[in-house]
Amino acid sequence: MWGIVKAVAVGTLVSTAFVATAQADGHLSLEGKRIGVAVVGTQHFWDREAFTGAIETVEKLGGEVVQVDGGRDNQVHADNHDVLLANEVDAVISILGDAAVEPKFEALKNAGIPVFTVDHPSPHAINNTTSDNYYMGTTIGRYMADAIGGSGKVAVFNAFEGALRICGIRTGLWKYVLSDYPEIEILQPELAEEFANAPEDARKQTLDLLSQYPEGTIDAIHVGCWDQPAIGVVQALEEAGRTDVVVTALDGGPDTLEIMAEEGSPFVANVAQQPRLIGSTSAMNVARHFAGETLLPQTYVDVVPVNGAEEAKAAYQNLGYGTLE
Repeated sequence: MWGIVKAVAVGTLVSTAFVATAQADGHLSLEGKRIGVAVVGTQHFWDREAFTGAIETVEKLGGEVVQVDGGRDNQVHADNHDVLLANEVDAVISILGDAAVEPKFEALKNAGIPVFTVDHPSPHAINNTTSDNYYMGTTIGRYMADAIGGSGKVAVFNAFEGALRICGIRTGLWKYVLSDYPEIEILQPELAEEFANAPEDARKQTLDLLSQYPEGTIDAIHVGCWDQPAIGVVQALEEAGRTDVVVTALDGGPDTLEIMAEEGSPFVANVAQQPRLIGSTSAMNVARHFAGETLLPQTYVDVVPVNGAEEAKAAYQNLGYGTLE
């Protein structure tokens, strides 16, 4: 049973306090500004939270939001920037996306509309707000290696390493850490999860993987860029009675932290992000830009390493998701 009680609005307290502090400074405002907020989709917890954080903060700073949702279609997401350009917004916050957004960013910049990105570094953006993906990749690599005693066979779900830069960094640094462990073998071919209905897709692929690797011949399964597939991985391990295989992943949303917190869970390590705070920070950076401040190209928002059930419970509470019993 994966239990959750006394849930509260995710990240609301953090982002509200953050905005209140900035408003108290007296110089940050988006009064009279129309800010476009584009998100690749809202099906995934992370995307939805970042989108919400950006919208709420723009509104709290007095701005008007023009919002567009790509429905998890990268081309639709890219084309939505044309909508924002036609609406003559004062600035754009763009959340995620692939290379298809780059010419859209360039067009916005050429029209004098500053672009601020979330988890998508771009030469056309004033600033990108993100987690430290290098730290995430190296940390989860160390945690996973420790969990299997520095040796063993590891399978990895890695559909997006070549498609999304953040995924390439996270998985690349995970592999870099494992290169220091000559007795750890990454099984080939690597697995490629579907984005749509990722838990069920990963569950089926994991069951197939386990049929190829009897008990004692595989030690860990890692999800290289996010953690929704890990839900299905854990389900498959429990279904097959193979909870000796450990699971690691990245993102640390409330649903996966709940699974980690269960006694005897094979899901042993994660790195939790703060997506609502990331979206809020991006909106604050828009206000800083209009206040005449010079921004660095990258703004990093703290992440929370989670190693084991007790740390999962603590992270769940500290991130404002509620209390696990």
